Amino acid sequence: MTEVGTSQALRILVVEDEPSIQRGLCDVLTFRGYRVAAVESGRRALEQLAAESFALVLLDVMLPELDGFSVCRELRARGCQVPVLMLTAKADEDDVLRGFEVGADDYVSKPFSVRELMARVQALLKRSGKLSNERFRFGPFEVDPERGRGQSGEVEVEPGRIVGRRALLREVWGMTNVESVETRTVDVHIAKLRRKLGRHGEALVQTVRGQGYRLCLSGR
Repeated sequence: MTEVGTSQALRILVVEDEPSIQRGLCDVLTFRGYRVAAVESGRRALEQLAAESFALVLLDVMLPELDGFSVCRELRARGCQVPVLMLTAKADEDDVLRGFEVGADDYVSKPFSVRELMARVQALLKRSGKLSNERFRFGPFEVDPERGRGQSGEVEVEPGRIVGRRALLREVWGMTNVESVETRTVDVHIAKLRRKLGRHGEALVQTVRGQGYRLCLSGR
């Protein structure tokens, strides 16, 4: 199991066996101020939910050992009323109805946008009276969970998006002839930022070879 986030935030359990999707969900949720735990199987999910309390569960339907329907059914049989948002491979009416029958509170179909996912997460948390929209600090950035953005001075970012050196030179330093300029300005400032972030700097501000940089909040 992996866990990232701040100790004061609401806790969300992500149950997803596809590593790239699991990591993406953790990044998005953590950036919005939630504390995230992730497991890759239905049995691990049941064990985790029996041991700890969560404000919400993101539950994939297709899982090894026990599928999402079985996990949700078992949770409700135990009397666990944690809100469950099911992740389905397609908006098949039978699957959606089956999910509601076993106790799911809502569903989102893959592929889904970050905006749609967060709208459904926030709706469920509001319904349960647990949603927190308080801003928090992440290194030099002030993060606004409502907008899904982080800001430091004039610089505004969102997690996971790769930003190239030329884009940074244009948007941060105001250069207009970036195609013909050879400079190490960006690299120098990225190195300084990583040092300020401490021992997690390299993992938090990642270099994507040949493309640029990205903020990876699950790298802590």
